[in-house]
Amino acid sequence: MKKVIGGLMTIPVAFLIGFLVQSAPIVPAAYSPPAPPTLTGVLAPNVLLQKADLLAEGKIDGPEEVALDSQGRVYGGTQDGKIMRIGPDGVLEIFAQTGGRPLGMQFDRHRNLIVCDADKGLLAIDPRGRITVLSTEAEGLPFRFTDALDIAGDGTIYFTDASSRFVQKEYLYDLLESKPHGRFLRYDPATGSTKVLLKDLYFANGVALSPKEDFVLINETYRYRIVRYWLKGPRAGTREILIDNLPGFPDNISSNRRGTFWLALFTVRNPTVDKLHPHPFLKTQLSKLPKAMWPKPKPYGLVLALDEKGRITRSLHDPTGQHLREITSVVEYDGHLYLGSLHNDRIGKYTLP
Repeated sequence: MKKVIGGLMTIPVAFLIGFLVQSAPIVPAAYSPPAPPTLTGVLAPNVLLQKADLLAEGKIDGPEEVALDSQGRVYGGTQDGKIMRIGPDGVLEIFAQTGGRPLGMQFDRHRNLIVCDADKGLLAIDPRGRITVLSTEAEGLPFRFTDALDIAGDGTIYFTDASSRFVQKEYLYDLLESKPHGRFLRYDPATGSTKVLLKDLYFANGVALSPKEDFVLINETYRYRIVRYWLKGPRAGTREILIDNLPGFPDNISSNRRGTFWLALFTVRNPTVDKLHPHPFLKTQLSKLPKAMWPKPKPYGLVLALDEKGRITRSLHDPTGQHLREITSVVEYDGHLYLGSLHNDRIGKYTLP
């Protein structure tokens, strides 16, 4: 009997040793996040997003980014690589199939839908749904996570490769690793060339040009901040932090070209994740576990409006996350905000007062 009990007692120890020596998918760095801001004042919770209409509810799978054409039709990419189109009558149809994971998208001046496909690179889709690959690498380094974009008046495309190490399905590994794998890039349609403008970004996400196109904003999702990169003027080619220590994870950002930037936050800050960040050993062990055992994001809908100086001018919330949650994009069009989500099954349409 003693031998049996002794053998059983060694099983958990052996399992623990085996778990600790098991290789991990990440090599994390320590990071000490600042205490998150309190949700007071302009950030005070409200239920404004619960008033949004829901487009294609239950019929579209993960429209992470949305775009609208000159006819007011709404486009969104899905988890299985489709780009769906919703007409003014609410009819949903397939516009194109990329075979990857379409994320950021926007129409250019020639009515082509320019798409950041996480798997396929930077794409152009003509009005008939025919796909052309514009760019898949820069400086000899292939894109692993083509993410977000904005298009200048002259057709120049500014976009991000969120991570040069992890692909889209591994975005949480990038969160835990806490290292700067992101890049910000420029594609010149006249020459077909792609240039790296910024390196070493902490998950380079949303992109938005200023009204004068003298600067562009880039979200660093896993540092809770927005970077401003100057395109023109005496500071051209330099960057600075526009706003730091946001109350959540900034995803995509857009400009209404009239001085307001709309910022989508995937969710509010996660206290457990913030407490883990200073401890690489704990993050290493967590990365070995099934993702179902990782800290869960709070279901919360959150959108912020910023001015050109980075000041938060208003906030829109759904504290329950039951109507709209995990908002990853917000686009202003004809008096409405259109809201996409990485995992949700709907597109929000909020009427601006």
